[in-house]
Amino acid sequence: MKNILITGGLGFIGSNTCIYLLEKNFKIFIIDSFLNSSEDILKKIKYLNLQLNNTNKNNLIFFEGDIRDKDTLRNVFKYALKVDAPIDIVIHLAGLKSVSESERNKMLYWDINYKGSKNLIEIMEENNCFSLIFSSSATIYGVNNTILCEDSIIKPINNYGKTKLAVEKLLEEKYISNPKLWNIINLRYFNPIGGHSSGLLGEDSYKNPNNLFPVLCMVANNDRKYLEIYGQDWETPDRTPIRDYIHIEDIAKGHLCAINYLSQRLSGFISINLGTGKGTSVLELIKIFEKVNNKKIDFIFSQRRNGDVAKYVTS
Repeated sequence: MKNILITGGLGFIGSNTCIYLLEKNFKIFIIDSFLNSSEDILKKIKYLNLQLNNTNKNNLIFFEGDIRDKDTLRNVFKYALKVDAPIDIVIHLAGLKSVSESERNKMLYWDINYKGSKNLIEIMEENNCFSLIFSSSATIYGVNNTILCEDSIIKPINNYGKTKLAVEKLLEEKYISNPKLWNIINLRYFNPIGGHSSGLLGEDSYKNPNNLFPVLCMVANNDRKYLEIYGQDWETPDRTPIRDYIHIEDIAKGHLCAINYLSQRLSGFISINLGTGKGTSVLELIKIFEKVNNKKIDFIFSQRRNGDVAKYVTS
């Protein structure tokens, strides 16, 4: 059985990935600071884990901590050795992800996303753990209205994308320094949406939500009066941004595929886009949501946000 450390394991992607891997009988170590999550998510993961009737009762271990704290990271690896479950693979999800916030608070994003990742890599190396799945982003491609593939031009225009690209470069340098040891996959996510089939794990927000789908749900639930569409002059057919929306359970399955891929090779470095290949505009998504839920969604147009682009769709 593989022992997996998931940083940021209580976030939207992390929580769904954790429960999916528990279903597949992996042993999971989670580290999370609760910066963008809550203990309620941990309780839900534990509850869903109990429903699996898994014979391994110690397959989920949680640590509260921040990846910027090296001692906390060291303690996780030490504990894993103590319980005779040395960490085989790290899925690195911890980080901040708002494009607009990254423009307002650049130093914080570099501190958490880049310096935190650098700490993690250092502690992995100390503990002879060289297999890593990194949570990257399609935002590294920048302004690029073509269908995106992994060798498309990379030129991020927002600070969030720049931090993700910096970590990718750091990982590539680390691999080049010892190509016989490091085994790395960068997963470049497009736009995860949806929730776990149980209805317990979705895209909860513990601050003001930045992504489209949770705001849609808030408007539908009368928790907000309207949805803001940022810009109505984009270079798209209906003048609203187009994104490649991929269901969160497919993202979770993508991590299992990445684990299996790493397990089949001794070392390597690769970047993979994780999307559907289908673009949907904001207005199209609103119409789909209204039709499926039989609920009118009120919206207004406002100014473009700094760092946004017209279209992100993978091949």
